This record gives sequence, structure tokens and C-alpha cells, in this order.
Amino acid sequence: MLVSLKWLSQYVDISGLEPEELAEKITRSGIEVEAVNHLSKGLKKLQIGQIKEATPHPDSDHLNICQVDFGEEELAQIVCGAPNVAVGQKIVAVRPNGYVGGKKIKKGKLRGTVSMGMICSLQELGIDGKTVPKAYADGIYVVSDDVPVGADAIEVLGLDDVVLELGLTPNRADAMSMLGVAYEVAAILDQEITLPDTAHETIAEKAADVIKVSVEDTKLNPMYAAKVVKNVKVAESPLWLQQYLMVSGIRPLNNIVDITNYILLEYGQPLHAFDYDQLGTGEIAVRLATEGEAIKTLDEKDRTLKATNLVITNGEKPVAVAGVMGGFDSEVTEATTTVVIESAYFDGLSVRYTSKDLGLRSEASARFEKGLDPNRVLPAAERAAQLMAELAGGDVLEGTVLVDELDKEPARVVVSPDFINNRLGMKISLNEMVSILKRLRFDVEPANGLLIIDAPTRRQDIKIEEDIVEEIARLYGYDEIPTTLPVAEIVPGRLNRNQQVRRTIRYQLEEAGLYQALTYSLTSDALAQKYALETAPTTRLLMPMSEERSTLRQSVLPHLIESLVYNISRQADTVALYEIGSVFLGETAEGLPLEREHVALAMTGKWVENAWQGEHKQVDFFVLKGALEALFEKLSVADRITYVAAKVDGMHPGRTADILLDGERIGFLGQLHPQEQKNLGVKDTFVAEFNLAQVLAADIAPLQYVAVPRFPSISRDIALVVDRTTTAASLEEIITAAGGKLLKAVNVFDVYEGDHMEAGKKSIAFSLTYFDPERTLTDEDVTAVHDKVVAALQENGVTLR
Repeated sequence: MLVSLKWLSQYVDISGLEPEELAEKITRSGIEVEAVNHLSKGLKKLQIGQIKEATPHPDSDHLNICQVDFGEEELAQIVCGAPNVAVGQKIVAVRPNGYVGGKKIKKGKLRGTVSMGMICSLQELGIDGKTVPKAYADGIYVVSDDVPVGADAIEVLGLDDVVLELGLTPNRADAMSMLGVAYEVAAILDQEITLPDTAHETIAEKAADVIKVSVEDTKLNPMYAAKVVKNVKVAESPLWLQQYLMVSGIRPLNNIVDITNYILLEYGQPLHAFDYDQLGTGEIAVRLATEGEAIKTLDEKDRTLKATNLVITNGEKPVAVAGVMGGFDSEVTEATTTVVIESAYFDGLSVRYTSKDLGLRSEASARFEKGLDPNRVLPAAERAAQLMAELAGGDVLEGTVLVDELDKEPARVVVSPDFINNRLGMKISLNEMVSILKRLRFDVEPANGLLIIDAPTRRQDIKIEEDIVEEIARLYGYDEIPTTLPVAEIVPGRLNRNQQVRRTIRYQLEEAGLYQALTYSLTSDALAQKYALETAPTTRLLMPMSEERSTLRQSVLPHLIESLVYNISRQADTVALYEIGSVFLGETAEGLPLEREHVALAMTGKWVENAWQGEHKQVDFFVLKGALEALFEKLSVADRITYVAAKVDGMHPGRTADILLDGERIGFLGQLHPQEQKNLGVKDTFVAEFNLAQVLAADIAPLQYVAVPRFPSISRDIALVVDRTTTAASLEEIITAAGGKLLKAVNVFDVYEGDHMEAGKKSIAFSLTYFDPERTLTDEDVTAVHDKVVAALQENGVTLR
């Protein structure tokens, strides 16, 4: 919001304050002043002059030699290249040794001709080209004939003003108007505020006799006011009005449109002016558009409407998009003589959706979206009628045609002084609180130890007790709040167990050569339950970005596999990824998705590649299983993890296993089904996923130190012939049970099938390690235990090889 201090001073006394001092006070009260712009900075010795003669320069096809009257004895000669320069114009010029744009202008020569200064455009005076009137956008600025020759141009053009640039937060929509800022400044300075006088004369003819208003949906448009002004003369606005619009970032167009924009800035209430004759029906009907209905807006673009867009019609066709922009066919032109003033209250959410649908934002839509003061709809219309009578010579018809079902009651908040002081850590007296609230123009009444407060309707952000706390704090002074240290026991910071486990997983998997991936929690319906460890009712978004991101996932793997495929398709022949992410299973008792954390891995390509030695090793089932075993070892649950052959949809039927923790399934690992790999366009790909929540819930025994062995261990190898369906794990269970306390380790080191092996049989070789921490084992000790192991295997139908 750009705030002209000259304009602001019409409503509140800010004399005696330097602009920077006022900016500091506003900032300290909670609205940041981002910049203080002195419009006269870099300008000096600017005067109003009148061109008496203008002759073409003999050595140029675009320069003119002008003789300019500045009210002095002699005319001043100035060479000017502007295309719109003409005799009789009153112009702005910088005299010799003056400054414009911070540059000194000296007496000089242009193409051999003396020039005593420079005739200026508004852009050269520091005014943004987007706000310059179109008539002067490409040339010098011409002031009105009533401005005296020789006058100080800085004062005439209002460049002796200072503009504050306010950085408003969304809740402070009240400060998007000059009156809103005036209320704020008056409260800060404890000053009175002067509101505009909207009184004006009317003629006997009634507005209701020439215009009818109807509203189809009063929820979207609870209030619509129409006033009629006849016999207006459309022309340029007076200079003061153009000045205020330009410094506020709005381009002046003509007196009627400029008045509606002036009220927008003054009251914060958007208005629109219709050419009554172009309406053609003497009727205004507010309704929802029909699907595909078209309108040409003021920016001369054809727009297609949706059935959810609110439009203003003449009873037949749209003439404006409600709260966003007027229609081209009913705009005010130089031929307009009768104007219908629209002042309305439109639902902010409806305006926001319409603005988004059309890709069209305006000063009006920005204000409707954030919320208006319902008690300014009618005063704004009266103010516009007054100015049109004053500046355009119009005759205001009696009365206002009105549809009004708008709630204009203020919000009531009841709060105790103790509540306020407890929140602020202060001891502000009741009288001080009342004084602050009255400075803010809140109706406040102390009763039974409470403050009963009616917030003005312009402050739509005041709803709850904490809002009152904030208002009192910022006006009392944030810098007055005492600085205290928190009273608490200081303890060293550390990670909790869940954080430690997650960090351990990251470190271990990254040390194993995997890279962390982060994928969307949202997926499609088709992928939501694919590879899920368990399924539950899915959670679907009400307004998804797309169907591919419409449903919360129940497995991390689908998108992790997508990431792997994405990299493979871009010539990365080896990819190893992991992700720690959430899945969502049904709902909690509170109606929220039940969130659980999973860990997923996906690997393909070469696991070992040594070009010098020529060694290559492809990723396989056991590489993935080894990475998981190392991870579970780090998490201190390796001795409680077992793997059992399993069948999982989408996975290879012979290379998939469930992961069990204390006998309970927590996940699976394996190779993708060959058909799935073919569909994805990848080679052998191995994946795993397990429930991290179950691992975190497992009781972990404290880590204990074990002394380095003082006595040697003894190893014995054993090769067993078994059926092909027999697993190494089942044999390991038999060996471990028979080996007793001396058997410390059992490891598979060879599996053989082929020549010299009976059909349907295979050989599995184990290395057994025997050890006693208290003594050196003899060969007889080991043989006795080893014979028990062999006997136990033979009892279970196992043959020694």
C-alpha cells in the first residue's frame, strides 16, 4: 500500500513529524514501512512555463526550438524533442543549474543551438511510466491553463509529497485504504480523525425510477447499491486527483473512472461506473454465469466464464465480472452522460475463485478477497456521487437502489485484563487498556472485571481474545514488553531414540553405497496399495493436483522404483536408492490418516566394478540381504531377524522372502517379477521394505562390552547333502541346537548343485566355530561336540558328503 502523506494529512494531523519519524512509529506498531520515498529527491529549479513559439530545428527532423515564457522579461530558448510539443502549452521545465533525476542540467547546445534548460516528461520527473496518463505517455506533460506561469512545478505537480510504502500482512486488509491508514496513525499518535463529508445535493428524479436491481444469490452478493448521476461531462480529472492516483500506482483515465479509483484508495471499497445508456435495459441483475458464457472485459480481452463465476448483467447479458473487472461494452467513454455507480459487497472466496479461473487480478479483487468493511458500502457510493457532481458537473438522482441482506454487526470479544497481562508478562492497568482500545476506535465497556469489546467492522481481523492482546501490545509498545530469561532447567541437548535410529539407518545405508531419495506421499489410485505390507481404506484428496497425485500411499516402493527407472532411462546403469518415508493406512479415531514410517530400498546394476582387475559383481538377492543384515546389526536386532520364503504380488516367486522380527512379519525383500521388470524396462532389480515403527517398538538390550578372547577358537567344516527344497536356515537351527554353548558361529560358505550330485539333491557346506572363553579347547573337546552335531543332522535325514 502506497500512502501519500499530503493525502493522509487531510484525515489526521501529522504536522510536526518528519516522514522518517512517522514511519518508525508505524513500524513499531506492527505495520512495516518498507520505504520512505521523497518525490522531490533529485529535483531542483523546476518551473511552469508557456511555449510562445515552436520552430523546427534546421539540423534535425525531430527537434523543435521553443521560446518559453517563465514570467521573466525575456523568453527562454529550449530545444525539445518531444513529439507533442505545441505553441500555447503550459509545461514543466528544469532551468539551467537545476536538477532532474539527480542530474544537473546546464546551459548547452543541441545541434549547434543554445538550450536554456529542458522541458520534462513525467517519467523524467521520477513518476512510473505505468501510471502516466496515456495522452502524455510518449511526450512532455502539459498542465492545465489555470496554473500560473513561473510557478514552482514541484508544488504544482505535488512532488513535494512523501510516499510511505507499507508492507501489509494478509490480516490487515483495513490498512488497504487511506482511511484505514488514517485510523491506524490516529491511534498511534492519539489524534482525532476527520472523515470525508459525503453530503451532496440531489435532483427530484428518483434513482429507483430509472434503474432496477436484483440479486439471485444473496450469499455471494449480500449487498448491492446503485446510484445514478445524470448530465456528467467526461473529461480529464483535476491535477490534484491525478497526482494522488499516480503516487498510489494507478494511471488516471478520466474524471469518472478516476473518482471510482480514488474511492477505492480512500475507503478501500471497490466501485464501478457503468454507462447507463450502454446498459440498454435500465436493469442490473446479479447472477451466476452460465457455463461457457462470454464477456469482453475492460482490458479488451474476451473471456469465457464458468458456472461458478458471479457476474453483473443488464438482465440479458454480462456487463461485468463481479468483484474483478467491468465489461468493455458498458465502460464510461467521452460520450457518456449518465452514470450508474455500483457499490457492492461480494463474497471474497467467490471473487478469489473467479479471479483464478480467469487469470485476472485487479485492485478490486485483491480487496474483496481479503474482506471489506460492510459499513462502508453506502458511504463510498455517496462519496462517489458527491465527487461526480463536483468534478463532472453531474446531477445526482435521489435515493439509492439497494439490495441489502448483509450482516453489519461488529464482532464482540470479551476478555479479562488478567488474560492480557498473563500473555504479555506485563502489568498494564485496566484504564490503560481501555484508553488504548478507545484510541483504536473500539467500543469498550469494563464490567465485572472484564472488558466487553465491540470491534469496528473495518477490523475484520479481530475475532478472538488473542487479537485484543495483540492490539494492546502493539499500541502500548512492543519495546515496553520486559525482557526475561526462561525459567527452566538447562540440560544438554541430545537425540531421542527415534532420531538416533533414523540417523543410524541413513549412515549405514549410505556407507553401503545407497543414496537417499525423497518421493511424493501422494500417488495414484492404481499405485496406492501396490507392494503394501498391509492394506487399509485409502485416503483420497478432495481437490488433488492431478490423478497421479490424488491418494496417500500405503507403500514407499512404487515411487522409489519410479525414481530408479528415471535414472536408468538416463544412462545410469547402476542405481541404489533408499527412502525413509511415511505410509497412510486408514484413519485414526480423530478422523486423521493413520501414519506409519517405513524404510524402502531399491537396487539394480553392478555392485562391484573394478576395471583394473576385471572384477564385476551384479546386484543380486544376497547383496540386498547383506545390506539389510548389516543395517539390522547396527540397530541391535540382527539376532532376532529371520527370513522366510514368501510370495508377494509383483515380486519374483522364487526370490522373495518375508522379514520377521521375533517371528512377526515386518517387511519383505526380493527381486521384481520378470514381467514387471520388462514393463519397466529394467534389468534385474531388487527391492525391500520394512516397517520402521515395529523396529522402533522393539525392546533393545543395552550394549555390553565383551572382552577380547584370551583363548583360541577351532573351526570345523562340514558338507551336507540334502533335498533341493531344504533351506540352509533349517540346517543351521539343527546345528545350533546340537552344538551347545561351545558352538559360537555357523556360516554357509558353499552351495553346490550339478555333476556328481544325485538328481533333486544339493550340497551345502558350513563352517562351524567352537570356542570357550575360559580355557583352551582340546581336539577331544571339539570332536565330542562336533559328533553330536553330525548325529543330530543324520537323525534328521541329512547325509554327510
